[in-house]
Amino acid sequence: MASQATSQGQQVNRDRASSRETTETKSAYKTTELIVYVVAVVAVLLASFIVDGYNATEVWTHFTYLSVAYMISRGLAKAGSREPYQD
Repeated sequence: MASQATSQGQQVNRDRASSRETTETKSAYKTTELIVYVVAVVAVLLASFIVDGYNATEVWTHFTYLSVAYMISRGLAKAGSREPYQD
């Protein structure tokens, strides 16, 4: 643990990793966002097989939109949530 003495003789803890008490956010597999993402991707893939005129370009475009939306939702979730740290 790194520490540094101040001008008043007090020690300041500089090693924040060792005193970590919370994680940044839940693991991705524990969230409903992942479940919704997987269900939506499966729905798009099934629609591409069932619906005539739903071509591969549209499928990949919708898949890309879903992926970007998932990444944004995970970023927002990480921005403001905490979970107790368990080693």
